[in-house]
Amino acid sequence: SLQEVPLEHEIFQCVYPLKEKPQIPSIGGDWRNGITWEWGHDGDTRTPHYQAIYDDAGRIMMFICHNTDLGDGWEEEGEDPDYFREFAVKKSYPLGINIVTYAMTH
Repeated sequence: SLQEVPLEHEIFQCVYPLKEKPQIPSIGGDWRNGITWEWGHDGDTRTPHYQAIYDDAGRIMMFICHNTDLGDGWEEEGEDPDYFREFAVKKSYPLGINIVTYAMTH
């Protein structure tokens, strides 16, 4: 079953120690006005959720990112220098590197 992954989990700390669960807006969103969440109708859309399914040894087998567009930080970095500096460099890349490192070492 899905479980919320706490910020203290190794996946958020292994290479880049993150101080928050990053919320990355879609590049097409209203992020220049400080809105980092995406509009939706599924309850609390302002809070990023990172959930996982664990194996019997407690290792993450599936990592799910909700209310955050982590992929846009990797895909759209060439579209806007401000978006790149604020979201790709500070949030998307560090978490992506942590995810890959965790997957390769567990």
